[in-house]
Amino acid sequence: MPHQPPRRQAGLAWALLGLTAALVAAAIAIGLARGERWNAVFGFIPVALAFTVVGALVAARTGNRLGWLFLVTGTLSAASLVLDNYAARGATAAPPGAAWIGWAFTIILALGGPLYFLTPLLFPDGHPPSPRWRPVVWVAVIGIVVETATSALSNVNFSSNFPALRDPVTVVAPLNTAYNLATTVQPIVFVFGAIAMIVRFRRAGTEQRQQLKWFMYASAVAAVVVFVAADVSNNPLPAFEIVTPLIPAAVGVAILKYRLYDIDRIISRTLSYAIVTGLLVGVYAGLVLLANQVLSITSPVAVAAATLAAAALFAPLRRRVQQVVDRRFNRVRYDADQTIAAFAARLRDAVDLDAVRSDLVAVVNTAVEPAHISVWTYPGH
Repeated sequence: MPHQPPRRQAGLAWALLGLTAALVAAAIAIGLARGERWNAVFGFIPVALAFTVVGALVAARTGNRLGWLFLVTGTLSAASLVLDNYAARGATAAPPGAAWIGWAFTIILALGGPLYFLTPLLFPDGHPPSPRWRPVVWVAVIGIVVETATSALSNVNFSSNFPALRDPVTVVAPLNTAYNLATTVQPIVFVFGAIAMIVRFRRAGTEQRQQLKWFMYASAVAAVVVFVAADVSNNPLPAFEIVTPLIPAAVGVAILKYRLYDIDRIISRTLSYAIVTGLLVGVYAGLVLLANQVLSITSPVAVAAATLAAAALFAPLRRRVQQVVDRRFNRVRYDADQTIAAFAARLRDAVDLDAVRSDLVAVVNTAVEPAHISVWTYPGH
């Protein structure tokens, strides 16, 4: 039974969600008032909202520390959007107080950004795997403090974000070395978090393994999409903003245990369709190349023939690949399907009703493992 937080904490969680929604609305209004395009204003908003919504649900229902981490990071991200839009990066006529707003933006960015990298280390219960991992958390905290202090006291992050403005607080010369070291800590913490997840997975029971699979699946999908976007367009930021919300969504599903055990089916389907797509693209390209270069067939005819061949191969190829993937990544479902298929084959030749009833009970127990089972048959006349 998950820990239920006090009403005051739950109320705070929903209040932070409301604050984030108000900040997002303000960021959109300010950005559109500046004449920015909608896609430029929308930007990081899905990420901020996803983390805040999931954080509020997790914090209000379970009290999990990861929920509060998501709430803080999401709210800070929304605040940074408002400040960034108000400071009007690159504007020739800056609004009143734009320089101070820009300075506040660099501080909030330094505070909130690194918190995202703690997620793998603290998932799924809000604690490191063991006390031996606490130094990693302290290293992350020290990195956040140093990054915030260097941004507040020197121009290490201001001019790059607001070239038309002048940093109103420059106590010391740019502390580039300290700032760069602090930002380097973030990916290091993330790497240690990934290692911690492997450690957890090896020691975890069935339920926690399913939770970890949700997080790993969402992270893998997001990483692949961003990598492909970077390779194709050299600008992975839009793809990052679109797919990153998958990670907090997966965290919410895993912690709240909503359809937790569907992850094996989702993974197997994703892998099978990815493999089938890759194979069909290869077949399609190979047939077009063969027709054009070897057989000297005109391009429209080659494309049509390759399309028909790929369409004809899709269904049998998908079934075969799905069986192979299920056998490796969704063994429980594969075994259940095999058991049912074997029962169907035996049923075709069965003549003894009692034997069929006993066989049916055995198959259902094997495939579904229900707490109770009973079979009712209509009496014959």
